[in-house]
Amino acid sequence: MAVRKVQTWEQNYVRKNPNTQPKEKVHKKGWVTKGEKILYVFFTSVFLLAASFLVTFSSTTDTLNRDVQTLENKVDDQKIKIEALEFEKKELQRPERIIQKAKENGLNIKNSKVKSVDVFKK
Repeated sequence: MAVRKVQTWEQNYVRKNPNTQPKEKVHKKGWVTKGEKILYVFFTSVFLLAASFLVTFSSTTDTLNRDVQTLENKVDDQKIKIEALEFEKKELQRPERIIQKAKENGLNIKNSKVKSVDVFKK
């Protein structure tokens, strides 16, 4: 009986004074551990760095390709101009035209053989 009185007294004491009971610290386990957080941050930063490098690289490659295309267009334009000038040069070198210009300027040609001379560069 004495034990019973002690138990009831203890229960009543604890109910009246909840501060007297030592509280146990409950350790909540997190959903993600500290090591996993570090790994997630590391891999996320590596992924972001790789993505930014890829975007930068593709941007510079695109810029270089555009520059190459503009240069190729300029080269094609210059080739067309060169071909036009070569055609004009051949037209001006015709023997009939040379004879006509000579007659216009008052030159008399006794031998009507006009030859074109090509200069070879070494």
